Amino acid sequence: MIHPSYLELMNTINEEEGENYEKVESRYSIVIAAAKRARQLTDGAPARMPVTVNKVLSTAVSELYNGKVHLIKPESDMVSEEETAETAETEESTEALEETAEDIAEEA
Repeated sequence: MIHPSYLELMNTINEEEGENYEKVESRYSIVIAAAKRARQLTDGAPARMPVTVNKVLSTAVSELYNGKVHLIKPESDMVSEEETAETAETEESTEALEETAEDIAEEA
């Protein structure tokens, strides 16, 4: 048997307190969280606890189980960096057009 089991891992994660922490209701959430953390470790992110095994997936599961990594609730009002950059670009373009229109109006 693999330790911790999915059920133990879900119970441990759901016991964590915090308004931004997501409650886990499916195995899928656990698998995705562990896979994403394993990818981070593979890409060079430092482990958040002493590594006792050489497998990144085992380290990721261990970090989840020991509360070193948390699942954060997605917020509908959160904006990605790309959307923020696009908005800033649009605002700059709008300001430039308004200034150009003002210059043309002054010349006329």
